[in-house]
Amino acid sequence: MEFSMQAAMRFGWETFKRRPWFFVGATVVILLASVLVDGFTSAIDTAMSGSPNEPSIVGSVISLGLGILISMGVTAFFLAAHDNPDAVDLSSLWHPRPFWKYLGASILLGLAVGIGFVLLIVPGIIFVLMFMFVTFIVIDRELGPIEAMTESKRITHGYKWNLLGFSLVLVLINLLGILALVVGLLVSIPVSSLAFAYAYRLLAGRTPPPDAAMMARAA
Repeated sequence: MEFSMQAAMRFGWETFKRRPWFFVGATVVILLASVLVDGFTSAIDTAMSGSPNEPSIVGSVISLGLGILISMGVTAFFLAAHDNPDAVDLSSLWHPRPFWKYLGASILLGLAVGIGFVLLIVPGIIFVLMFMFVTFIVIDRELGPIEAMTESKRITHGYKWNLLGFSLVLVLINLLGILALVVGLLVSIPVSSLAFAYAYRLLAGRTPPPDAAMMARAA
């Protein structure tokens, strides 16, 4: 199957509609967890440095660790939601097993993209598109950082223009969610995340679920 941005977005929307309140609730949990982590680390920074605006080493380490756990949970959750939207539950948000691999992959990804943008904007964008599925691969297949980057490079080969347009659409959707009194994020985040999981599964060569295949043919 060829990658289709329209099919990915349609899958995200149709899957969201199957359990809208569940996905809204899951998004609330994710956002609330992020707010709680920010508040907790700010309290630590205040205790350590005397000001929440002056990050401490302890606060920064805790913030990084908890942020990675949240990111891992979100990735695992939306992969599970893509694969079986009717059975996925909130327990999928807890997925700490490949923590060190995920941390290493996140650091290497940040370095690669940062170097790309320092050199020129275009290489930075190319690196973003080339390695955009690295964290999904770590969660899905538990590959190491280098292997995950190599695999992401492989599955995105030949699709960078498609993925650039797809990424811009996802950004636009979430910007509209913010403009809709922020409440729109409760819809835009799960829809765009499900669409992203669809893109990963398709490009990784996995057989999409029947609903996804049907929607792709209709697109």
